[in-house]
Amino acid sequence: MSELRDNARLLHLYKRVLWIRMVEEAIADRYGGPGQVQEMRCPVHLSIGQEASAVGVCEALEVTDKAFSTHRCHAHYLAKGGGIKPMLAEIFGKASGCIGGRGGSMHLAAPEVGMVASVPIVSSSIPLAVGSALADAIDGKDAVSVAFIGDAAIEEGIFHESANFAQLRKLNVIFVCENNLYSVYTPLHERQPDRPLTDVARAHGMLAEHVDGNDVEAVLDCTQRLVRRARQGEGPSFLLLDTYRWREHCGPNFDNDIGYRTEEEFLEWKALDPVEKIRTQLKSEGALDEGDEAALVAELNEAIDEGFEYARNEPLPVPEAARTFVYA
Repeated sequence: MSELRDNARLLHLYKRVLWIRMVEEAIADRYGGPGQVQEMRCPVHLSIGQEASAVGVCEALEVTDKAFSTHRCHAHYLAKGGGIKPMLAEIFGKASGCIGGRGGSMHLAAPEVGMVASVPIVSSSIPLAVGSALADAIDGKDAVSVAFIGDAAIEEGIFHESANFAQLRKLNVIFVCENNLYSVYTPLHERQPDRPLTDVARAHGMLAEHVDGNDVEAVLDCTQRLVRRARQGEGPSFLLLDTYRWREHCGPNFDNDIGYRTEEEFLEWKALDPVEKIRTQLKSEGALDEGDEAALVAELNEAIDEGFEYARNEPLPVPEAARTFVYA
């Protein structure tokens, strides 16, 4: 691949990670604290710091490939191609939200681009992705299903049952584990024995890969290999991505002061900023100058402002719609 093509690829990836960072920072800035308007009333679990994982995985997928996410789903939704207007309308609880204002931040979906569902219950993306892969196998399709999970999900029985079944049936499913070291406020070493998380997947006979989740190109390259492998009928795989959330578990603020992690640890991971990593590389190679970056930031800010204005002005769901999709 030529240097020009490398830079074009990297610039594209930079736009994607920067877009997610800016959208989420805008949500954090406008979420509202005590005494403020608080137009967004649903809980928000931000992915600031974890953008490279989402972009690297989703860039390797086709529109027909399907993603299933968790409570921390904003980055996955945007990386898979979900639109900002239906996303923000959903977070604002509006009828034009991506699922009609019914679920809010933790239930984003855009089936038209393969973002099938986001499920806040830990590990629940796993059986959905495996079921999706099974349906595709029965229908003779080569689509790949991705289950985004956190490190705590492999502590649930459904992971082991699903991994076993997927491996037996050689299903086209990739388990993408974003290890950000914490389950809410409990660190990994207090929840699991000292062994590589990849060993858990390998115990089920699966291929397991371990990649720096802050390196978007490394994530993309590995995911592309796993997708090709799945389409060739070689079965499921497990992708472990080391990453770190900068903000509190749930909400727009920073929470290093409450004691479950140290400021020093936070700063060590912040120095690995996936957005800054790409920006620095592009600038060092002369592929991004100050004018280009300013124009890009202005363009993205305009789209974000339009998204918030749209969400604010859209109507709330009508009471008569409350029973829609509810089955007795």
